[in-house]
Amino acid sequence: MNIYEKLLNIQTELKAPKGQENKFGHYKYRSCEDILEAVKPLLAKNKATLQLTDKIENLGNRYYIKATAILIDTEDTKNGEIACIENTAYARESEEKKGMDDSQITGTASSYARKYALNGLFCIDDTKDADTNEFKEQQDKSDKDNQKQTEVTEENIDDLVTEQQAKTVYAIMKQKGLDVEKQLFTNYNITNTKDLTKKQYASILNAIKDMPNKK
Repeated sequence: MNIYEKLLNIQTELKAPKGQENKFGHYKYRSCEDILEAVKPLLAKNKATLQLTDKIENLGNRYYIKATAILIDTEDTKNGEIACIENTAYARESEEKKGMDDSQITGTASSYARKYALNGLFCIDDTKDADTNEFKEQQDKSDKDNQKQTEVTEENIDDLVTEQQAKTVYAIMKQKGLDVEKQLFTNYNITNTKDLTKKQYASILNAIKDMPNKK
């Protein structure tokens, strides 16, 4: 097999479960470590190895981590050259991150960049884009929830949002490019969308509905 056939085998067989949970956003996700753990047996099976590298680049006035994932064929060394395929991804360092020092901020950016470099190399879809069926279904349910809110009485208007509403408002705020935790703390003195009342939920959706999406 050449390296492209080996890559195809790995892409076809790779199953990287979402072993992490974001308690704030109420969703599961896979980390760079989850992908590496799942791909190691397939690398051995296909006689290939994986190399990850990081490079810091300054673009404008911000620093980015450029991560490169390189698949290397350990069998193909014709003419002294090593057969390899690589993919790169970038992650920007946050200017500040609550509770993190500078080295932790860089480490977090590195983990994100490496994960998306691996995603691209092994064809792992790790996102729920705004034009997917899943997002549309979530939006449709949100619209139905909003219609139901018009029937809510003054007695229960301050009831907390449902789990689905919490997920919906989080997804929309991220889509608009908002720092969810900061916005919630600044405006409502909370840090989790599940702690929103239905009245606050409706207020947020009304305030951001005409905002352009983050590009």
